[in-house]
Amino acid sequence: MSTATTLHLAPVAPGDRIQAMDVLRGFALLGILLMNIEGFVGPLMASTSGVNPALSGADRIADLLVYVLVQGKFYTLFSLLFGMGFAVMSQRAEQAGRPFAGVYWRRGLVLLGIGLVHAIFIWAGDVLVMYALCSFLLLAFRPLPHRWFVGLGLGAYVVPVGFMFMMGALGSLLAGTEGWDKTMGEMARHMQALIEAERVAYGSGTYAEATVQRLKDTALALSNITMFGFIVFGMFLLGAWFVRSGAIARPAEFPRLYRGLRWVALPVGLLAMLGSVALAPTMDMATFNLRLSSAFALQLLANLLMCLGYVAWVMRALQSPFWQRPLSWFASAGRMALTNYLLQSLVCTWVFYGYGLGYFEQLPRAWQLPFVFVVFLLQVVVSHAWLSRFRFGPMEWLWRSLTYLKPQPMRRQSA
Repeated sequence: MSTATTLHLAPVAPGDRIQAMDVLRGFALLGILLMNIEGFVGPLMASTSGVNPALSGADRIADLLVYVLVQGKFYTLFSLLFGMGFAVMSQRAEQAGRPFAGVYWRRGLVLLGIGLVHAIFIWAGDVLVMYALCSFLLLAFRPLPHRWFVGLGLGAYVVPVGFMFMMGALGSLLAGTEGWDKTMGEMARHMQALIEAERVAYGSGTYAEATVQRLKDTALALSNITMFGFIVFGMFLLGAWFVRSGAIARPAEFPRLYRGLRWVALPVGLLAMLGSVALAPTMDMATFNLRLSSAFALQLLANLLMCLGYVAWVMRALQSPFWQRPLSWFASAGRMALTNYLLQSLVCTWVFYGYGLGYFEQLPRAWQLPFVFVVFLLQVVVSHAWLSRFRFGPMEWLWRSLTYLKPQPMRRQSA
């Protein structure tokens, strides 16, 4: 290792990056937009309830495909990749013999600030705030042997599953009682009122009115951190294991792992997701019982297994000469993942919200998918062109400069 490397911590040089992680980030960006587009086109809260029973024909097929193959699988993948990034930073700090906690705290605080700006002033479906808040806990687990991370990560992930079963069992026991039915009815009315408020604020409101609504939606989303925070943190730990074990950098040394993820985890996850749809394709807030909680638990299980299965198939494709070149374009988008993620929100809110072009609730569900692929293709092309001249995306440059308390060289020739 050179003397320059040991003097201070700095962003990973382009030549030192793990390409598989960049490809996975690009792949995750496509999935994130496929998942989020429904929450851009219409009310955000209405997009989280499963298959829309009002749809038919091509719209229903598109909605079902996204729900089964995409919904929930890609925020888990993003979480996995965040854990990988933490482990890469940690390893580089150890190799350089430099303190790590201060840099990591600044990194998390900067991400928290970016996430809050995104959630309140652009789009309330932000995930960065939750990622930043959960990321601080990773420091406490850094000294542990990496072989513990799989068990701890899976343990954290299944906590919400157990909680959902308990709530479902309670709902089945109390169903029909006056107090329970009244409570569930109030929750359903509150959710419907929230959806209608979003419809007014985002569909026809001014930017100021939409910002007030985003503030309310963000507060509601953060109230669920005790539930989804376990899922996010569990995926962080699994991602850290992939890096610290060498599985992401040296996949050829882990053939049984990736074979199992491709041919066991993915099919089992798909069956679990189909089982969830069969039990309850739409999550009804007015009735919460064991059947509904079982459907939700199966969905959470499917999200984990299918996410890992997708990772394994991407890693397999990267070993194929036929797929390496086209997947390298995903890597360009992945190297600018933060910029592209925020840009998706800027473009989509401008197109669909009332203070923009005003196409709110006007793009049919089936046409949302081609829209996503066009937007993502443009992002891939722009990312490739940008990185031919610059080391980082604009937001990546800002994040790194604030993290390391020093403006980073932006142009490739000045690095």
